[in-house]
Amino acid sequence: MANVGWDEVNDAALLNPFENSMQDLVNTAQSDRDYSLFSSFSASTASWRVVKPIYNSDVCIHCQNCWVYCPDSAILSEEKKMQGIDYDHCKGCGICADVCPTNPKSLIMYEEATVEDSALASWPEKKKKEKKA
Repeated sequence: MANVGWDEVNDAALLNPFENSMQDLVNTAQSDRDYSLFSSFSASTASWRVVKPIYNSDVCIHCQNCWVYCPDSAILSEEKKMQGIDYDHCKGCGICADVCPTNPKSLIMYEEATVEDSALASWPEKKKKEKKA
């Protein structure tokens, strides 16, 4: 098998990456999900993510925009209130920060190495509306 090249590969292959069905996933709270049961990749994305969102609960209005638009289900929400971010599955795309309507935003993208306490201490202040002349 060591000398097998592209021309020797069979035209069809059967892959069985899942141990169980994802059928009950929607009824399982994100914090209780065992991702290895329905994903062929169980490794954390934190090893290759460059930026990450940091969440400021003092600014959040719990509109759920971040939860709705996150393509990775990395926003942790219970009873329509944001609880935090699942950094094991967040890819750092920034969609959550883009759709956040608050001023300042309750989710801001920071470099991966940024410590949460440091980011929260330097959180931007609310921008005041300028009066029209």
